Amino acid sequence: MACYDAPRLRIVLDYRPALRQRTGVGHYIHELAAAMQAQLPPGDALVLFSSSWKDRLRADAVPGAEHIDTRVPVRLLNLAWHRLEWPPVERFTGAVDVTHSAHPLLMPSSGAVRVVTVHDLDFLDHPERTEAEIRRDYPALAASHAARADLVVVVSEYSAQAVRTRLGVPEDRLVICRPGAPAGPVGDATVHAGPILFVGTIEPRKNLPTLFAAYERVVAGRPDAPPLVLAGRSVEQSAAIMQSLAARRTLAGRVRYLGYVSDEERRQLYLDASMFVLPSLEEGFGMTAVEAMQAGVPVIASNRGALPEVVGDAGALVDPTDDAALAAAIERLLANPQERVARAEAGRVRARLFTWSATAARLLDAYREALARRHEKGHAGVAGC
Repeated sequence: MACYDAPRLRIVLDYRPALRQRTGVGHYIHELAAAMQAQLPPGDALVLFSSSWKDRLRADAVPGAEHIDTRVPVRLLNLAWHRLEWPPVERFTGAVDVTHSAHPLLMPSSGAVRVVTVHDLDFLDHPERTEAEIRRDYPALAASHAARADLVVVVSEYSAQAVRTRLGVPEDRLVICRPGAPAGPVGDATVHAGPILFVGTIEPRKNLPTLFAAYERVVAGRPDAPPLVLAGRSVEQSAAIMQSLAARRTLAGRVRYLGYVSDEERRQLYLDASMFVLPSLEEGFGMTAVEAMQAGVPVIASNRGALPEVVGDAGALVDPTDDAALAAAIERLLANPQERVARAEAGRVRARLFTWSATAARLLDAYREALARRHEKGHAGVAGC
């Protein structure tokens, strides 16, 4: 047992993924920051760190938190941090107790407890699915950074098991902090005749070509099928994915790609949709599935990665490599309004299991536990401890 008073905390959180066009990581960091700030006791401080040449951190991004906005290009700082582990973040922030990276690679520090986040390990098995900077650094460095981190945050039991076995991180340095359901109105379990919806980055692991093939089957058997709507950020591999759609001439005019949408637009898409489909080959969690369930949208999801853990029996789980099975699941929901209502209601109930307040409380406890471990190691053998 520690023999000292719990220290006041000054926590630096890497807020850069939340600056613009937030993907799952950006939403996770923003919501986590807001929930932690709401729970910090007097005297503790949350510091949002950002660096970008052109994108500025809004002073009201998370009210009550400190905001440090540096005009350093993201790629330049990442190259220095990942490859040289310099400069320490204290050069920008002053003294801190905890540094928390939004990704698997450490934020350099001159003395703070260091925390990394691992959402999934797809970059180890399929680096070709990732962007250039991730291909360059993550596969080569993630294991050594995880070994030196004081704490490794994961977002699901699926990711925790992968980190235990693939990166060798022991149980006492792992903490599962699942994302929460989004704030805002909860949808009802009403049957909508709206679009079949996909929300997510247009990237290879989302497996959109299989969704296109499945939707083509649906349209062939049901010409009155609702349109397929895609919403999400484009990356370097998106062009090839959209070219695969253009090659399916029978789908011309039936699929709409909206690009990146705002939080308000995304919520309305869920509320209008007849169903949500997430056929990913790999997900460390699947935040959009929780968003859809909370909105009262029936969910069809892949049976891979963490999605079975997240969706449970509230949604229909299918093999993401089987476009016929995916088409059959879509057709079943279109043909059976009662099943859609049942799936929607089950999803709303399941979404209540995921709260940002619980996630933030668990993470703040884990920070303090990591600080206590470091303190005890530093005072091993000292009389009275």
